Amino acid sequence: MKRSTLILLMIMWAVAAQAQIRLGQSRFTPAKPVDLLELNYSKPQKFRIAEIKAVGLSTLDEVAVVSLSGLRVDDEISVPGDAISNALKKLWGQGIIGDVKILVTKIEGEDIYLLLELTERPRFSRVEFSGVNKTQEGELKDKIKIRGRVVRDDVLNTSQRNIRQYFVDKGFLNTEVKVIQERDTTLPNSVKIRFDVDTKSKVKINRVNIYGNEEISDKKLKGKLKKTKEHPRLHFFRELASRISNTTPKSVKEAVIYRNVVTDEQVKDYFNRNFKLNFFVSSKFVAKDFKEDKQKLIAFYNSRGYRDAEIIADSTYRHSQNTINVDISLEEGRKYYYRNITFVGNYLHSSDVLLSRLGIEKGDVYNKERLEKRLNFDPQKEDDVSSLYQNDGYLFFQIDPVEVAVQGDSIDIELRIFEGPQVTVNSVNIEGNERTSDHVVMREIRILPGQKFNRSLLVRTIRELSQLGYFDPEKIEPDMRPNFENATVDITFRLEERPNDQIELSGGWGGFFGFVGTVGLVFNNFSIKNIGNFEKWRPLPVGDGQRLSLRVQANGRTFQNYSISLTEPWFGGKKPNALSVSFNHSVQRQVDFFGGNPNREIGSFKITGATVGLSKRITWPDDYFMVSNSMTFQIYDFNEFGTSFGLSFPTGRANSLAFNNTIARNNIDNPIYPRLGSNISLTTTFTPPYASLNPNINRESPDEEKFRWLEYHKWMFDASFYTPVFGSPKWVISARTHMGFLGSYGNRIGIIPLERFVLGGDGMNFNNFALGQEIIGLRGYENQSLTPGRESRFDPNRTEGYGGIVYNKHVMELRFLVSPNPSATIFLLGFAEAGNNWGSYAEFNPYNLKKSAGVGARIFMPAFGLLGLDWGYGFDPIPGSIQRSGPQFHFTIGQQFR
Repeated sequence: MKRSTLILLMIMWAVAAQAQIRLGQSRFTPAKPVDLLELNYSKPQKFRIAEIKAVGLSTLDEVAVVSLSGLRVDDEISVPGDAISNALKKLWGQGIIGDVKILVTKIEGEDIYLLLELTERPRFSRVEFSGVNKTQEGELKDKIKIRGRVVRDDVLNTSQRNIRQYFVDKGFLNTEVKVIQERDTTLPNSVKIRFDVDTKSKVKINRVNIYGNEEISDKKLKGKLKKTKEHPRLHFFRELASRISNTTPKSVKEAVIYRNVVTDEQVKDYFNRNFKLNFFVSSKFVAKDFKEDKQKLIAFYNSRGYRDAEIIADSTYRHSQNTINVDISLEEGRKYYYRNITFVGNYLHSSDVLLSRLGIEKGDVYNKERLEKRLNFDPQKEDDVSSLYQNDGYLFFQIDPVEVAVQGDSIDIELRIFEGPQVTVNSVNIEGNERTSDHVVMREIRILPGQKFNRSLLVRTIRELSQLGYFDPEKIEPDMRPNFENATVDITFRLEERPNDQIELSGGWGGFFGFVGTVGLVFNNFSIKNIGNFEKWRPLPVGDGQRLSLRVQANGRTFQNYSISLTEPWFGGKKPNALSVSFNHSVQRQVDFFGGNPNREIGSFKITGATVGLSKRITWPDDYFMVSNSMTFQIYDFNEFGTSFGLSFPTGRANSLAFNNTIARNNIDNPIYPRLGSNISLTTTFTPPYASLNPNINRESPDEEKFRWLEYHKWMFDASFYTPVFGSPKWVISARTHMGFLGSYGNRIGIIPLERFVLGGDGMNFNNFALGQEIIGLRGYENQSLTPGRESRFDPNRTEGYGGIVYNKHVMELRFLVSPNPSATIFLLGFAEAGNNWGSYAEFNPYNLKKSAGVGARIFMPAFGLLGLDWGYGFDPIPGSIQRSGPQFHFTIGQQFR
C-alpha cells in the first residue's frame, strides 16, 4: 500500500505541474483511495476516459460545460499529459468559470473517472443608474448592454469608461462614475450593479490661442472652428481696473487716460481679449468636434492656396475648474498658384473646351477643394467637367488630377482622363412605394430606359420625386448597377414613403361669439379611381396623386367659411397638365353685441365663388417653368353690412368674373426646407372692362351701378431665393421680395374698394376674418395695422377705401435646420424684413418702409403641415401713432409666401 500510495502521489504531482495556468493552480487528486496500479512512472500512462461529471453548477448546463472542456468519454488521454491542461485552459478561456478543479474519482485498469469541480462567476441581473435623466439612462443602457453577462473586472471597467466617455462627448469633461455591486437575492448567483454618475458642470472653452498664423488672422481662423467656440465675455473695465490697482492715487488719471497712439492691430487685439458676443453658440469642449474642426481649419488653408499647411501641435489645459484653454500651433507654409494645366487622354473634347469648363486659369490661387468640385460635381452650377461627359452617356468617365511639378510657388497640374464607353440605360425601377401607385412615381422620372445615361436628368428626377411630398427627400437614393462590358446601367430608385395628409383641428368657446374653430382635411395622394377599391383606403382611397382639400372655419355666428377643392396633376394621364376645381362660400355677419342680443343678426356679407384652372409645364426658357390659367366667378352679397369697405350701399350685390394667369419658375430642391434654388412667380388678374365700356357709368354713378360687375386688374410678384452658407447644408439664407399692384382701366370709376391689400401681422386672418381682401403679413406689427383707411374704416362719412392698392415687402432670413426627421422637421430662423402699404399711387414711395427684425421657429409635421412661431420687433410707428410698434408674437400655419 505504501508503494502504490507513493506512485499515486507522484502522478498527482506530475499532472498538477502540467495544469499550472496564469490565474492559479488546479489540483489533480483522487477523491478516494484507489487500488494498486502497476505503472511505469518513468513515462506517462495512457487511460480511457470512462466517465466525466461536473459539480458546483447553478445556472450552467452540465453537458454543455463538459463539452466546452474538450474532454469526451472514450477519449484516450495520457496522465500526465496535455489533455488535462488544455481542458483547464478552455474552461478558463470561456470567462464564465470562477474556479475549476479536475479530480480523479476512480481508476479501474485502463479506465479513468474524472470529476470537474467548478465555481460559476455571478451574472449581472439588473443595471441601474443614478444622477442621469430618463433619456440618458435609455441611451446608456443601449451603449453598455451588460445585463445577463458574467461579472468580470474588464466588463465593469469598459462600461465605466463608456459611460464617462458618453458625457465627455457632451462637454462634461469632469464626469465621475462610481460602480456599486450588490448581491441580488431574488436570483441565484446574480449581482445588481449601479452606476453613480456625477457629471459636474460642463467644461467651457475660455480661450482658443492660435500660433504660427502670419497670413490669416485669428478671427478668420476661429470662425472656421464651427464647434470649438470661446465662452462669451464682456470685460469692459478689466484691463483698466488692473492698471489702476497698480498705481498710486496721483497717477490714477494717467492710468485712465491713454495719451499714446494705438495701432489697428492693438485695437483688434484688445477687442479679441475682452469681447466675445457669441451668446447663441455652444462653447463646450468635445474632443470629437475639435478633431473635425482641425481638419476644417487645414481645409480652409488649402482653399487659400496654402497646400502644405499643417497643425504641428495642439493641446488643452485647465484654465479654471469649469473652463479650459485650447492651443493650436500652425505651420502655414508657402502660398501656391496654378501654373500649367494640361489634359491627357481626352479624345471627345478638346483641351480648350475642358479648360473653359474647368474655370481655373494660370495664376489662380491653388485651391484643391475648388479643383475637386469643378472636376467632379458642383452642386450649385452643375456645369463641371464631369457633367460634360456624364450628361452625354459617359458614366464611367474618370478624371484624376496629378501634380507633376512644383517649382517655387507654382504648381503644374496634369488632368488624366479616362472617357470610357457611352452607356445606355437598360432598366429603371422603383422600390418602397407601398401607398403610391407606380404610374404616379414613374411619370416623374426623367431618365428612361433606352436613353443615353444623363447625370442632370438623374439629379432632376431626385428633385421631382422630392417635390411630390410623398417620400422622405433625405432618403431618395438611386441604386445604380453599371455593366462595363455591355455599356449599360440599371437604375433603381429606393424610396421611403412618409405620411403627407394633413389635418387641422382647433376649437373653443368664444363667449358671445359661440363656437370658434377650424376643421381642415387635406389628402395629398387621393385617388378618385380607387373609391370603389376598399383595399386602397388608408383611411381614404390613395395612390393616384390627386389633391383633395376640405375646410370649415367658424367664429361663432360672426364668420363661417366652407371650401372644397380637387386637383388632378396629370389631367389626361399623358402630360403634367394640372386641372383644378374649387368652390368656396364665406359669410361674415354683424350681430347685435351692443344691444345685448348677440343672437340677432343686423347685417351680413357673403362671398360665393367657383374656380376652374389648368396649368402646364413648359420647356422654354427651361423646363422649370409652369404656366397656369384659371377663371374665377364670385358673388359679393351685402345685406345691411354698412360701409366698412368704402361702398355707399349697405345692401346690394357685386359680381366678378376674372381671368388669372401665373407664370412661375420653381427649382428649389426641397419643398419643406429648401437649401438651393429659387421660386419666382408673376400672377396677373384681369376682369372685363364692364364700366369702361358702358357710357352711362362714371364716378358720379351710384355704387350699385359702378360695382355691379367689378372692374380691375391686379399684379402680384413673388420671388424667393435659397443659398447654403457657412459650408453646411443646415445653414441657409432665404431672401424674398413681394409686391402687388391693383389698378383700373381708366379714371372713369377709379380703383374698386374690394380686392385690396391688408398688411401687418402674421399674414393670417384669425382675428378679423376679413373677406374680399389680400392678406399680407409683416412680422413685428399687429394684424392689418399697416393698412390705409384702418382708423376710419367704420366711419360712415369717410370717402377713401379700406386697404392699399400697392405694397412692397422684402425679407431676409437666416435658417438653421435642427432636425431633418420627416415626421417632425424643425428649423430655427432669424429674420429682418421691411414693407409698406399705400392707398394711392401718388403716395407710393418704395423707400418708405416699415422695418422689423426677430427670431422664430418652424416645425413641419405631416398631419398638421408647417407650424410657426415668431417674435418680431417693429422699429417704426404704425400710422396714427408716434410710438414704435415694439415686440409682437405671431403664430402661423402653412407656408407663408407673402
